[in-house]
Amino acid sequence: MKLNAIKLCNFRSFYGKTPEIILAGGEGENTTIIYGNNGTGKTSLLNAFTWVLYEKFSAAFASAEQLVNKRAVAEAKVGQVIECWVEVAWEHDGIRYRVKRECRAYKNETDIDVTKTQLYLQFANDDGVWKFPTQQPEDIINQILPASLHQYFFFDGERIEEIVRSDKKAEIAEAMKIFLGVEVINRSINHLKEAKKTLENEFKAIGDSEIKKLLREQAKIEKEIDYINRQQEEINQELEYQYTFKQETSSRLRELDESKNLQERKQDLEQQKISHQEELQKTKKGLKKIISTRAYTVFLSETIVQYQKIINDLKSRGELNSGVSKEFIHDLLQSRRCICGTQLHLGSHFHDNVSKFLDKAGSSAVEETAIRIGARVDGMDKQVEDFWEEVDREQVKINHLRQTISQIESELDVIQERLRTDTNEEISSLQKRLDNIETKILELTLDKGRNEQQIDNLQSEIADLNQQIAKQKINESRQALAQRRITATQDAIERFTEVKFRQEKQFRLQLEKRVQEIFSEIAFVPYIPKISEKYELNLVEESTGIEAKVAASTGENQILSLSFIASIIDRVRDWNARNNMLMVPESSTFPIVMDSPFGSLDAQYRRQIAKIIPQLANQLVVLVTKTQWRGEVEEEIATKIGKEYLLIYYSSKPDCEQDYIYLGGESYPLVKQSPNEFDYTEICEVNRYS
Repeated sequence: MKLNAIKLCNFRSFYGKTPEIILAGGEGENTTIIYGNNGTGKTSLLNAFTWVLYEKFSAAFASAEQLVNKRAVAEAKVGQVIECWVEVAWEHDGIRYRVKRECRAYKNETDIDVTKTQLYLQFANDDGVWKFPTQQPEDIINQILPASLHQYFFFDGERIEEIVRSDKKAEIAEAMKIFLGVEVINRSINHLKEAKKTLENEFKAIGDSEIKKLLREQAKIEKEIDYINRQQEEINQELEYQYTFKQETSSRLRELDESKNLQERKQDLEQQKISHQEELQKTKKGLKKIISTRAYTVFLSETIVQYQKIINDLKSRGELNSGVSKEFIHDLLQSRRCICGTQLHLGSHFHDNVSKFLDKAGSSAVEETAIRIGARVDGMDKQVEDFWEEVDREQVKINHLRQTISQIESELDVIQERLRTDTNEEISSLQKRLDNIETKILELTLDKGRNEQQIDNLQSEIADLNQQIAKQKINESRQALAQRRITATQDAIERFTEVKFRQEKQFRLQLEKRVQEIFSEIAFVPYIPKISEKYELNLVEESTGIEAKVAASTGENQILSLSFIASIIDRVRDWNARNNMLMVPESSTFPIVMDSPFGSLDAQYRRQIAKIIPQLANQLVVLVTKTQWRGEVEEEIATKIGKEYLLIYYSSKPDCEQDYIYLGGESYPLVKQSPNEFDYTEICEVNRYS
């Protein structure tokens, strides 16, 4: 999706029809810069893109219902129609598109009436003829760039850190499924399940009574599993809400001066508790491994005594004498020649003398085995002693960790009780609210565990039923065919499920690696980004040898979010190129439109981000103030610029102070005195060479 141009009419601060903003998209000079002061319409321009394409707005877009320009409304006569629209042109897979969303305002005596929005889309192929599609415009746009992904390509840079918020991870996970084509796989699995049900119904119609009974039981259990799974989804959603609610309530407690120290101590103790609990689990696993691999030595005492008795008996009978072996004497008798050269003919005096040694010699095989086992038996006592010492050491560590956790919990109880009974009603109220949240989280967690156990039991029952069904004798050819089809369908479901799992895992690990590379390139802190299986994005540090989450600053979260967006685009583009996946959005070209991407970052971070953002996408549109632009940002991006525009604000204030921006040594206006009583914004192209 390559954006070509955008044009507005009476949209927010933009009065009348604006000039068409032509967007850069060439090789090397792929960046369009739009300069404007705060409050002049940068956020409105960002939201013009999202409104026309998806009828959605960013979180910072105030009074989203007031789209129609105020000057246009004021100048209109009663009953007059006021147009408000945005039009965007783009290219995709060799096809040109123009989409226009509009609403109309009618002025009456007291206020204005605004109609519902209308969306129009036209396209042109190589023949250059513009046509209306047979598909709905919304469907075409979503096939090119799905609405659920738009916030990763059109975003407010000052609020970009919201991407890493815990309540966003489900949204991110769903967006990734669209990128990977997992939704296509999910639909395939669902279609196969429906096909399997149809085949099973056919099987019921032709099967014997026992098979019918088993299938009815199977359907009943599957229905129960579906019901429990829906319950699990509701529990997971409620848990997400409760965790977010808990975080907000805890943050509020930390903000209160009277409870700040206690709340910070409480948070520190909770982190210690989690760390010690993880260490306790790790120690328990270590103890289990020691027992599972070496505990057998404890039970070998009687066996060792029996072994020693057998060896002593062999020695007493002369069967384990060291020296000449029976095998050696047999070889001499077979060859009929002694080692001294004497002939050993059968019946001769020499043959009889050598034969007598067979009774006295031992077996070399038995002797070697006895020596080898004896060496291991001799060290067995030491192994038992070492085993018990290591077990005792791990047990001491476990007991110590349990005592430490108990002490932490006791201190937490004391802190919570102090907060509950605090004379400040707001503090006590917030703590009681936290208590209720913890109780609710515990109840939900227990319900979730019970449901998981019930699902495991039911799935075991289904596995047993499947075995019983497989054992039933199938006599009719139709019955056999239906059974083969059911088996093949189930096999396909399992294979698709495995493909989905592997694809998600591989992509997530590649994405995490790329996020780490980009974050490391921008940030100077030694933190490592991690992406969980639920696409929860966190920063961790490993300075102590133990991985611990980091309470990242706003700037670090902004950098983390930018790294995440860059990695998504990079990985999807690479994924598409290497795998030629038809299920990925058709084109690997991705535009990014970002408002104020530099926020309040310091100079070093501003430079690093300015260096990397032109590489984020094939096409970049950046809306900035002059303070965000100047200095290191201008130095890094200047060579990538293909187009530049100004948002000139006309102020109706009588004492308006005009403002300018200097580009390439020339002065350009940003704020001017309005020629009338209205405030409005004008779009003007910067042509440095005119």
